[in-house]
Amino acid sequence: MALADTERGVSTCGDSGSPFSEIIELNVGGQVYVTRHKTLIAVPDSLLWNMFSKKSPKELARDSKGRFFLDRDGFLFRYILDYLRDLNLVLPDYFPEKSRLQREADFFQLRDLAKRLSPRVSKDNSISEEISQSDTEEGAQQCGSSGGVETLRTMSVSGAMRSPSLDSRKSGYITVGYRGSYTIGRDIQTDAKFRRVARITVCGKTSLAKEVFGDTLNESRDPDRPPERYTSRYYLKYNFLEQAFDKLTEAGFHMVACSSTGTCAYTSNDPNEDKIWTSYTEYVFCRE
Repeated sequence: MALADTERGVSTCGDSGSPFSEIIELNVGGQVYVTRHKTLIAVPDSLLWNMFSKKSPKELARDSKGRFFLDRDGFLFRYILDYLRDLNLVLPDYFPEKSRLQREADFFQLRDLAKRLSPRVSKDNSISEEISQSDTEEGAQQCGSSGGVETLRTMSVSGAMRSPSLDSRKSGYITVGYRGSYTIGRDIQTDAKFRRVARITVCGKTSLAKEVFGDTLNESRDPDRPPERYTSRYYLKYNFLEQAFDKLTEAGFHMVACSSTGTCAYTSNDPNEDKIWTSYTEYVFCRE
């Protein structure tokens, strides 16, 4: 039975005078979320506040199952929703998606969250996320005017000498694997058809994989994996092993192990026909 004027929900006893129910289902970029109506309107004048307090259910887009639909990043929306629950931002130790999350905060018109996510800019125009303005002001007050200036100067020099991106790197392992095939004819010198790589898989910690491969990482087989968890279902958007090796080398990884296995089969029952070799190879990379 199709939904009528009320939205898809578990309960219909929402806030007094509101056409929305207490429990609301959302489809954000293909990811389904269930939350309370009061959570969505926690921040006045935000996009979600306008949607669920100023508009009626009829005015909002829905998917085929009646859920309210938002065409945004479904993975990052979990942090938007967490922020709306208690207006506090808690991210994993290593979170490479901070700039993308800031873009989502801007879209949802969450000004305070976007401000927290924006990088700090010091007087020498260097960007740092390790030292906040309140920390430097407090240090200056404790050390006195001249001592504070000297402290800030020392902190600025040490910050310039040390790259925050290098300091934030964490050790770990990433395994790159591929299943390839090649054909060898009767005359090996002329008929050999070299490696055809169907797909390059990536196994390891989610945050490390995203740090190394960025937008070239296809997460469609495991789109909702938290950054601190491990996965073996990612694969790359290209089929060049050397490109994957370059990415790992640039991120400070080096190869520590390699393993391969293969099978051979004929294209037909005729033993004089071409042989098809299928192999699976894994390369283990480490960053200490």
